[in-house]
Amino acid sequence: MKRAWLTLAIWLVSLAGAGMLSGKLDEVRNNDPSAYLPASAESTQVEQARRAFAQGGQIPAIIVWEDKAVEEVRERFPRAEASGNVVRAVVPLEGGDLESLTAEVDRLRELAGPGAYVTGPAGQSADAIEVFGSIDLTLLIATSIVVIIVLLLTYRGPLLWLIPFFSAGAALVSAQAGAYLLAKYADFTVSGQSGGILLVLVFGIATDYALLLVARYREELTRHENRVTAMTVAWKRAAPAIVASAATVVAALLCLLAADQSATRGLGPVCAAGVVCALVAMLTLLPALLVLVPRGVFWPRIPRYGTAETSAGVWTRIGSAVERRPRRTWIITTVVLAGMAATLSVITIGPLADADTYRGRPDSVVGAELLAKNFPATQDGSLVVIAPAGQAAQVRTALDADPGVLSVAEPVVAGPNALINGSVKDPATVERLREIPGAQVGGTVAEALDAELASEHDARLIIPLILAVIVVILGILLRAVVAPLLVIATVVLSFAATLGVSGLIFTHVFGFAATETGVPLLAFVFLVAVGVDYNIFLITRVREETAEHGTRKAALIALSATGGVISSAGVVLAATFAVLGVLPLVVLAEIGFIVAFGVLLDTFVVRSVLLTALTIDVGDRIWWPSRLGSKIVEDRHPLPSNSSAPAR
Repeated sequence: MKRAWLTLAIWLVSLAGAGMLSGKLDEVRNNDPSAYLPASAESTQVEQARRAFAQGGQIPAIIVWEDKAVEEVRERFPRAEASGNVVRAVVPLEGGDLESLTAEVDRLRELAGPGAYVTGPAGQSADAIEVFGSIDLTLLIATSIVVIIVLLLTYRGPLLWLIPFFSAGAALVSAQAGAYLLAKYADFTVSGQSGGILLVLVFGIATDYALLLVARYREELTRHENRVTAMTVAWKRAAPAIVASAATVVAALLCLLAADQSATRGLGPVCAAGVVCALVAMLTLLPALLVLVPRGVFWPRIPRYGTAETSAGVWTRIGSAVERRPRRTWIITTVVLAGMAATLSVITIGPLADADTYRGRPDSVVGAELLAKNFPATQDGSLVVIAPAGQAAQVRTALDADPGVLSVAEPVVAGPNALINGSVKDPATVERLREIPGAQVGGTVAEALDAELASEHDARLIIPLILAVIVVILGILLRAVVAPLLVIATVVLSFAATLGVSGLIFTHVFGFAATETGVPLLAFVFLVAVGVDYNIFLITRVREETAEHGTRKAALIALSATGGVISSAGVVLAATFAVLGVLPLVVLAEIGFIVAFGVLLDTFVVRSVLLTALTIDVGDRIWWPSRLGSKIVEDRHPLPSNSSAPAR
């Protein structure tokens, strides 16, 4: 008991310092769109050069009015021009500091008056920064509500939920402090997107670990009168699976260090640190809090010493049904999942235009639409070219001659370089323009092209790397080859089915333009890593029971014993990631939906039906080349006493 008090004291002191650091996370966040691109991308280099260019690195803001007299606008903006019933004015703003840019855009909106829309590069950046700036509070409130509701429904009591919830909150504060340190001193990019994902991941995975430990603790309280003894036994039995789970997720996340995109590369260590914080909190703070409170915290379902906890009947019945026809069960389930995965061939995956990245219609989107209809040749930031000053005239002439260039301005020369602004039709035009000698081509269309190419590169590299790492970890954990391959195969099939169905829902139900290019990789990382989690909890329990009961019976015991708690954990994680859907950003809504849908599919179908049926059908061979299965066979079928085995 003294150790529990000491642990609690250490955590309280640590949280005081972590709280101060987590409060500084906003200071190091980078919500600049260029943060999502590789540093080596041509559009990134152009953006850096443009910001360091003459006149303080100005960014154009374009104000658009509808049904407004141009004479009235010219009183405040002398260079305003009209086209039909739409008036526009281009105002250069200081673009070196994104925070000051947002403030300048806000002042510009006040000056422009009601009915005005601020768009262009400055307006688009300001809207993106504003959306990301409100992510944390919105997610924290929504996630907290969801977790509290799920915990109340799981424990069916008014008290117990407080302990896992407080422990998860402590893990989150620690994780945000870690994210600040990584961004400040290790130069990793922490964006609003990665901050939001970190919040739901830590809350969800910490609550999952809490459910597993509390379930084991409750079970041991019926066998041990002393709470400390019960927790010691529960911790020793639950910790290996929880640690293995966390190690798998951390290893998968650290594979993102190989990514080209800065935000994706930074997301890996930031979220990995979050998982470690969740692991430490749930294996130290949570046990300490549980042993310091009496059994009555479980009220009204208080575990009594000497009473047996009944198994979850529904999972026992599911296991019995699977046992009767295991081969038919896994074949049918595989065919259904493969059919769902076949929809991958018809879904749309690609970069989203600016107007499609939001679920609502911010100023910059409405203004851009009005400009496109009434000023088709607007210099809207879609084309930014840097060229040597001596070649500026030739580069401009080449740009103007390309049919995909809608407009091009006169070069602005400062020092050795020239800046040329304009507008461009599509990514194919950007690829042609990059063949012009001396021209470095950037702008919003080039950024979208570079982001798509980087996402494709990252997916080709990182997905196989994650699979290889997870198979190795599972092989070490299970000391087998067949079992890890079966586990990873079921999880990959589950992911393919999830991505295909989700893609159809995005376009045909939610009305999204496409599944954004970078979403599949991020969804794969979280869904596969977490999906393996639940399979680890099941398969390690199967291995634990195999030594005594054999693989077939062990699979049924494990499903019955873990079914309830793993299902609750799956619902918690799915619910927390679904919270991303409350945000106005399509990318986060897509990630949240895919992970939530995939976790539920994995929890209730892949783990309980497919993997259990495969385990029963394969039998003791699942542990090959380990001798676990063969030893059981020998124990069950010993040689007869009059065997003619050779003498030794």
